[in-house]
Amino acid sequence: MGSEAQSNPIMSLEAILGSPGVRGKKVTPIDEDNNGLINFLQTIINDAQLDSKEPFYVLDLGVVTNLMDQWTRSLPTVRPFYAVKCNPDQALLGVMAALGSGFDCASRAEIETVLGLGVSPDRIIFANPCKPESHIKYAATVGVNLTTFDSKDEVEKIRKWHPKCELLIRIKAPDDGGARCPLGPKYGALPDEVEPLLRAAQAAGLTVRGVSFHIGSGSTQSAAYRGAIEAAKIVFETAARVGFQQLKVLNIGGGFTSGEPFEEAASNVRAALRTHFPNSQGLSIIAEPGRFFGETAFTLAANVIGKRVRGDLREYWINDGIYGSMNCLLYDHATLTCVPLACSSKRANPTCEGEITYESTVFGPTCDALDTVLTGYRLPELEVNDWLLFTKMGAYTVAAGSNFNGFNTSAILTYLACSDSSLYK
Repeated sequence: MGSEAQSNPIMSLEAILGSPGVRGKKVTPIDEDNNGLINFLQTIINDAQLDSKEPFYVLDLGVVTNLMDQWTRSLPTVRPFYAVKCNPDQALLGVMAALGSGFDCASRAEIETVLGLGVSPDRIIFANPCKPESHIKYAATVGVNLTTFDSKDEVEKIRKWHPKCELLIRIKAPDDGGARCPLGPKYGALPDEVEPLLRAAQAAGLTVRGVSFHIGSGSTQSAAYRGAIEAAKIVFETAARVGFQQLKVLNIGGGFTSGEPFEEAASNVRAALRTHFPNSQGLSIIAEPGRFFGETAFTLAANVIGKRVRGDLREYWINDGIYGSMNCLLYDHATLTCVPLACSSKRANPTCEGEITYESTVFGPTCDALDTVLTGYRLPELEVNDWLLFTKMGAYTVAAGSNFNGFNTSAILTYLACSDSSLYK
């Protein structure tokens, strides 16, 4: 599972280029400032191969390595297990593997994807408290031997199909931390359910190895980690009273967002660990960040395919939308922002600096009126074949897209860049 303090491998450009999912692909070095990304996007757009003007992503691997550095500095005793559901991009997974991350998988397909990159099964937690029996059987055959549970029925399924699997009891966090996507209504044992579940696992001859919780995806009130870690400590004490040997794993889940919110969350986690787990010798502390690593590493470029003017209102159609990458508006309660890149209509000033802006609506490409990406958004005058760039598009976007109306989200290409200058030294 890992040691008390994680060690982040010293990365080089060669290591990045040689990581699974990246090996053999072109990775373009770019400057670390915003101009580096803009220039790279312009290069792709102007490439003759983009005659079709399909939407595309840019994944900046330098952002990922810098985020791992930030994680290691702020939470040195907590090993990340990247939540594959957030964004299963092969290059992202490969770099995360090279950086020493474990992986939070929720299905057979996600386990297969991670194992296909050469990752050892002991770096995977099957972190779905309610799993199909066929997926449990598969985990047993490939040696994924750690999972979560929060019901007696799950105990019975695991006893029947994977009795060697070690368990983390998933508890409901006392507070969802103002999460974008609360998980408590669906998962997590209540306080009065904990002891009966532990006894059920004991009666089934299964090993409970630790405790897991998740305050919710995209938490905005990081003090929630304090209450959840306190609740986990009570479960550790209950398990000892029931007769389990000292538990060895504390899984503090996800909910982390990069930047200042992460530093605040890390401070709360560190304080709670000092209070409730002061003697952590032999304790493996893990987490399941997804958004933290994925969100800011991806930028989406969408082409303007239609325009309508109604008085002072500008209406634009782009070739990605609610049924594609922007499903995050519905399912992840995201707020999108974009900037123009008018490579077609304003070649001398593609970023439209100083241009007059108009109230604008941006629609997606499908025939559903629900497919509306932005309303009341200020944009300069754009024309068909110009582009809109959407930042922070790596979390719960393309992973949940569909093929509705024949617009295939999974076919969107991803170009690789690397802005971490330290890798080139």
